[in-house]
Amino acid sequence: MRLTRARALAVAALTALGLLTAGAQPAAATPSHPVEYGFAAGFVRGFADPGTAPPGANDWSCRPGTAHPNPVVLVHGTLENMNDYWRGAAPLLANAGYCVYTFNYGAAAGSPVQGTGPMADSARQLSAFVDRVLAATGAPEADLVGHSQGGGLLPRYYLKNLGGAAKVGKLVGIAPNNHGTTLSGITELGRTLHLLEPANELLDSTCAACVEQEVGSRFLAELNEGGMTVPGVQYTVIATRYDEVVTPYANAFLPAGPHVTNITVQDRCALDATDHLEIGYDPVALTHVLNALDPAHPRGIPCQVVLPLFGPLL
Repeated sequence: MRLTRARALAVAALTALGLLTAGAQPAAATPSHPVEYGFAAGFVRGFADPGTAPPGANDWSCRPGTAHPNPVVLVHGTLENMNDYWRGAAPLLANAGYCVYTFNYGAAAGSPVQGTGPMADSARQLSAFVDRVLAATGAPEADLVGHSQGGGLLPRYYLKNLGGAAKVGKLVGIAPNNHGTTLSGITELGRTLHLLEPANELLDSTCAACVEQEVGSRFLAELNEGGMTVPGVQYTVIATRYDEVVTPYANAFLPAGPHVTNITVQDRCALDATDHLEIGYDPVALTHVLNALDPAHPRGIPCQVVLPLFGPLL
């Protein structure tokens, strides 16, 4: 009799413990999407399926909570698509409790190579998508996180010229091209040899955005005239010294000001050798993204060895 009673008490205790544990970590309420930390692996998985959103993104039933009231819109860069570039950031942000959205722009629907069209046209696509996100979530503002073109000139055109400043709280640029690029000196060499203009005439028909991002372009000069930021938006730039596309890498940075934070990942993590493509998957850079979106609850920076293209060494 005593053994039976003891066994019953043990079963009850274990059951109660199981209920408490289940209550502390409700599986249904806590998303757990797989997070990629290497560009090469993410690119291979997403390139051929550009119309599918990456894990964690585009749940149109998502409603922002009080902890993260702004939905996050991810904006890919030139020659990328939403599925091959955001398989790190999208699930990471969704797992952290954000409503996350992303889209393709600047090319024909279904093309795996996006972001090539004129940036003014692409900015109108961004504007329409932000409006759709705000209508679906009921939020008054969204935060933008973008890579390269999608973190620099494109969203800044939207903020400055298309009324985006009233709808955006934060812009987080990952290796953006705010001052344009020399493409490791190629544009300057072409200009010296009088080859740049003929080359640009050919390139303009296939990648107008590429020409617009060059140092000295008319698009760049007009956008930056009168100031590179707009009131009411918080800006964060996350750059890498090993950027081989935005060159020199400091061209990513915005002028210092109370609403601007410029970050070089190697200032905190010297062993991080992330390049222009890997940086959007880099756990160090992605932690800076999380901190930029929620500065009131900063996370420790997970310094580690990060390889170009392939991500963390371990």
